[in-house]
Amino acid sequence: MNWKILEYDEMLKPFAADIQLRMDNYERKKKELLGDNLSLKDFANAHQYFGFHKTEDGWFYREWAPAAEEVYITGDFNNWHWLDHRLTNIGNGVWEIFIPDNRTLWHGCKVKTIVKHNGQLLERIPLYARRVVQDPVTRAFCCEIVDEAPYQWKKKKFTPAKELFIYECHIGMAQEEEKVGSYIEFRDKILPRIKEAGYNTIQIMAIMEHPYYGSFGYQVSNFYAASSRFGLPGELKSLIDTAHEMGIAVLLDVVHSHAVKNTAEGINEFDGTTYQFFHDGPRGDHPAWGTKLFNYNKNEVIHFLLSNLKFWMDEYHFDGFRFDGVTSMLYHDHGLGVAFDSTDKYFSLNTDTEAVTYLQLATALIKEVNPKAICIAEDMSAMPGMCVAIEDGGIGFDYRLSMGMPDLWIKLLKNTPDEFWNIHKIWYELQIRRPMEKNIGYAESHDQALVGDKTIMFRLCDAAMYTDMSKDVQSMTVDRGIALHKMIRLISMAAGGEGYLNFMGNEFGHPEWIDFPREG
Repeated sequence: MNWKILEYDEMLKPFAADIQLRMDNYERKKKELLGDNLSLKDFANAHQYFGFHKTEDGWFYREWAPAAEEVYITGDFNNWHWLDHRLTNIGNGVWEIFIPDNRTLWHGCKVKTIVKHNGQLLERIPLYARRVVQDPVTRAFCCEIVDEAPYQWKKKKFTPAKELFIYECHIGMAQEEEKVGSYIEFRDKILPRIKEAGYNTIQIMAIMEHPYYGSFGYQVSNFYAASSRFGLPGELKSLIDTAHEMGIAVLLDVVHSHAVKNTAEGINEFDGTTYQFFHDGPRGDHPAWGTKLFNYNKNEVIHFLLSNLKFWMDEYHFDGFRFDGVTSMLYHDHGLGVAFDSTDKYFSLNTDTEAVTYLQLATALIKEVNPKAICIAEDMSAMPGMCVAIEDGGIGFDYRLSMGMPDLWIKLLKNTPDEFWNIHKIWYELQIRRPMEKNIGYAESHDQALVGDKTIMFRLCDAAMYTDMSKDVQSMTVDRGIALHKMIRLISMAAGGEGYLNFMGNEFGHPEWIDFPREG
């Protein structure tokens, strides 16, 4: 078949067979999952079956644990007697229990799953936990039952703007006080400032629950739980509802590229095996991040992850996603140390075709659930077709991040005196894009503005930021810094892509980096 992507980019014509393989894999897997009649939207409903579900006369609890010998549920409701409530194996690795009386479990009731594997009892957090909290004394994490009254949405339908001006943010670090910020504080104090500054979209980091706060949310443990550090599920919904009333779309920074390796807090070895969700052996371990890697060929894993996307859209009304770590997904070597300087590097035995198929399924599902939803890919390899429609031979994202732009500015600031900046070269670098694919331009994101790196403003002014920023002080360093800070942002916004992104604080030149509240 003559896919349109081959018309968009003449350099891809020698790889027509690889594009065909991409599409054949997608259609084959889709047929395997859905059969002849089911839609992706109907398929991605694992969260409506697994986990805890209240009925008029009790609670159902279900898990997928194929290698488990026995499964139990324990918690406040049975005084933590581990073996009092045993689940029944109903086939295909699915375990189920019905607990009579819908008052047996209550909102805030703490529970855990006990899995028996190879004769050992393993303490686990339910896979579909909606809320996970940390004990302030023991520091252990535990699932809490969520039985809130349904949130009453004030803005039930919302359409994102066509041209995106994105404010990337972290709820916990978005406060002036030396503490972890909350959903409510962000809603009341930060959203109005974002609106006033002219942004029409926020991209929120660290929403999916993670045990290590310092990971900035990129080592996810509980995929269906909104981080309890910042407040209750209903408070996050209120934040999103308020944003929609202000005309601001809300994107989730979703992490499906890997998962935290913790077993007590996360999904790793839930049923006692290393291969329930992840590849077995070395392929299941990320060599640089120390995290676990999903087996995207396994239908149950696809079911879990696709349902996760639909859950965040249905339950919380997110308007789309920024997919983290896409390059790591696309290649067996995760793109580490690779210069993608020839087209054949995108279509080789190093390409993880199973991950490519999963990403196609993910973007197709998102558009089925909400045709106006936004999909952004964080890919530094420039994989052809990332932002081309699936029916045209692509992977289906709307935008890719222009990840080379921050590097361009950093290299200029570090290595080139102002008078030798070549505007023609800058323009050329800003215009390098895949044909017919939309980009989000940015001068710096959280990668440059968090602990361990330098913001552009600090590279420009350095220590003078602490002494010479007063109007009473005449400083060529500060005057130059402010001027270039504005110009870099102007050209990044004007020429860098079809959308623009800024990380919180960078718009006004936050000094150094944004750090966590801590002593010392």
